[in-house]
Amino acid sequence: MPDAQPVIASEFAASFKGFMDTVIAQAPREESFFVKVLRQHFGTEGDLSEFPIVGETFSRTDHPNIHLALQEYLDAPGREHTLYGVEVPNEHMGIRLATFTQEHVEAWQRPRKVPAEYVNIPLEDDRTLPCLTRGLYLIRENDRRLAVLVQGPSLSQWGPQSVQIEVMTTQRAEGEEFLRTMRATMHARNVYRGHIISLEPGPGGAAIKFHRLPNISRDNIILPQGVIERIERHAIGFTRVETKLRAARRHMKRGLLLHGPPGTGKTLTAMYLATQMANRTIILITGPAMGLIEQACQMARLLQPATIILEDVDLIAEERTYQNTGTNALLFELLNQMDGLSEDADVLFLLTTNRPEILEPALASRPGRVDQAILVPLPDAECRRKLIALYSEGMTVRLSDLDGLVAKTEGVSAAFIRELMRKAALFAADESGPDEGIVVEDRHVNASLHELVVEGGELTKQLLGAGAGFGSRQRAACG
Repeated sequence: MPDAQPVIASEFAASFKGFMDTVIAQAPREESFFVKVLRQHFGTEGDLSEFPIVGETFSRTDHPNIHLALQEYLDAPGREHTLYGVEVPNEHMGIRLATFTQEHVEAWQRPRKVPAEYVNIPLEDDRTLPCLTRGLYLIRENDRRLAVLVQGPSLSQWGPQSVQIEVMTTQRAEGEEFLRTMRATMHARNVYRGHIISLEPGPGGAAIKFHRLPNISRDNIILPQGVIERIERHAIGFTRVETKLRAARRHMKRGLLLHGPPGTGKTLTAMYLATQMANRTIILITGPAMGLIEQACQMARLLQPATIILEDVDLIAEERTYQNTGTNALLFELLNQMDGLSEDADVLFLLTTNRPEILEPALASRPGRVDQAILVPLPDAECRRKLIALYSEGMTVRLSDLDGLVAKTEGVSAAFIRELMRKAALFAADESGPDEGIVVEDRHVNASLHELVVEGGELTKQLLGAGAGFGSRQRAACG
């Protein structure tokens, strides 16, 4: 008997691997769950990859609008649907509807059916809207069949931050019609329309926050004769006679600049206007949100009639010679967005500044960007008298020389008078019993004035918006 040939381990391993690969290749593969349900849904045994898929990507801020539009579509008479929650490996990389049609994929790589998951998105008045994070809808309407994959922003900052919709149909035109219907419904049911909102930068892009402003009545706006009337005419008057203006081919786009010393009521006036324009979308731009001017203007175009309130515009619109590269870019963006709106767009730009003298001339004087600049001045004697009365509400005020107090406060801002009466209330409250109301008398007001003017120094005056000429005579009067 001949000697046996020695067996080499590496050759045996290679031979065994080849054998196992052949066995696996020839073994019948179990059809994936989603391939099975898609074939059943479309009534086919053919290749699902031949079915057309169309898709669209939306901003993450549109997540609630997409959810509401889809629910309205699904609730239409004659439509039925089944929803499957979806989980996939490497979810942070996103998922494509085409993946659901692949037959020869290892089991661990396939999309898996899981319970549908939702994320709560804040809306106005502290409401929340649960929105689907990821799911596959199988929609049936008579002989028509659609498969719609909805994928919201990733909960991880490393994943996709947009909202994606993909739709598979037997005819591509049906998928395109579905997306058109979605866009139209999203526009009609936009959750931000008619509300007061602001854009805030975030790790995944801009986020939208709802605001509820205090109820500010016209009586709270103490300005010299004729000032509030001019402001209302330019801000609110256009909307009141919009039909007539459009018929006369007058454009609706406009800009209003409120300027004046600090503390004179520019911000309060802007907030008052916002509460008086209930049918408009109000977009607030302050602080870090100034870097989101383009997004804010896009929303204003979409949600018009709209008002963009940009406080302290001088922070980004100084003369170019004083600016650095970053603020220059924001200025150019603001000017481009203001110019880019069509003239029939009902968008009001309401800007405020304490330093009109350094504003970029192209912004401050060119019609179509800012059409009217209105000075909000330091209060005159009559306004100071009304302000003292306004900020005395809620307490008993017994002043023997109101005219003298009005004279002493010449050159101060409304903010100064507000703090003067608040501090006087504090002095008076210290003297009253726990169950007694606040009674403010001359000594309390004089003590308050002394603390603000004499002990507060120049910085307190600047913080409260007192005029440059205010101080010397008042210090003498305060002793």
